[in-house]
Amino acid sequence: MERLIPVADAHCDFLYYMLYDHFKLKTTVPRQAVSLPYLRAGGAAIQFFAAWIDPDMRASGLQQCMWLIDAYHRMLEDCEDAGVVPFSADFVPESGKIATVLTIEGGEALMGREENLRLFYRLGVRAMTLTWNATNELAHPAMSRVNRGITKLGREIVYEMDRIGMALDVAHLSDAGIDDVLSIVKHPVFSSHTNARAVCPHKRSLSDAQIRAIAQSGGVICVNYYPPQLRRKGDACIDDIVRHILHVAQVGGIEHVALGSDFDGMNEYPKDLKNWSDVPKLLDALLRAGLSEAEVRRIAYDNLRDYIIKFY
Repeated sequence: MERLIPVADAHCDFLYYMLYDHFKLKTTVPRQAVSLPYLRAGGAAIQFFAAWIDPDMRASGLQQCMWLIDAYHRMLEDCEDAGVVPFSADFVPESGKIATVLTIEGGEALMGREENLRLFYRLGVRAMTLTWNATNELAHPAMSRVNRGITKLGREIVYEMDRIGMALDVAHLSDAGIDDVLSIVKHPVFSSHTNARAVCPHKRSLSDAQIRAIAQSGGVICVNYYPPQLRRKGDACIDDIVRHILHVAQVGGIEHVALGSDFDGMNEYPKDLKNWSDVPKLLDALLRAGLSEAEVRRIAYDNLRDYIIKFY
């Protein structure tokens, strides 16, 4: 049966592999999870594309980010005839097009300058994480040995993101950093690819208190598909993703949970969800778990759309 529920996804790392491994959105190679055939098969309506800043690369964070933004725009040009377009406030999934949102993963891209933040915004960036997995001049990550918050410079950047209307993504941020951000911003924040710590204890996942705080800000928590964050032992599967989604919905409210796969950013996948074409299986599992079709659509599409539209 043809699926009528559109899907929005808050995080993938396709651009990195487009730039360095020559991925193309129109075609599919064996390791690729995000491709146009897979997106179509999975019911994709909105896909966020992250410009991930690689801390092991010799090129500066700013240079890396510019290369990745160029890759994003080249992708749009290549796929314009296939209905892949930048997201806009009047986008509707019934158009049959796939809308894209450009984000940055890692504040190293700024090289400490607000000017670069404003330039990225003008180039189409609508969301950014302050960190990835390493401490930088803005903040400390969740994976750090110590729980420290954002720096003085980080606070200045957060204020400027809030002023210009760039969404602040708290994925990868330390607990103290999340608290700091929530004490500063006026716009709602989101976490683009994370899970529930109460379901599976992992430093990158969110506590119930954080889930509630993000929800109270008007933001969304986007559940990812990364096995080590889904369960502690054994092979992860779609049912594990469902457990995290249901927990976030119970704690923060069903209008504050969404999807953030982390496709093309993982070295392992759930056994029954390997790429975008498998996403309808997840929606079916949510229906089997007792959610209505309207509730599944809210989780799969409406919540993330309603969140990001505030920044356009």
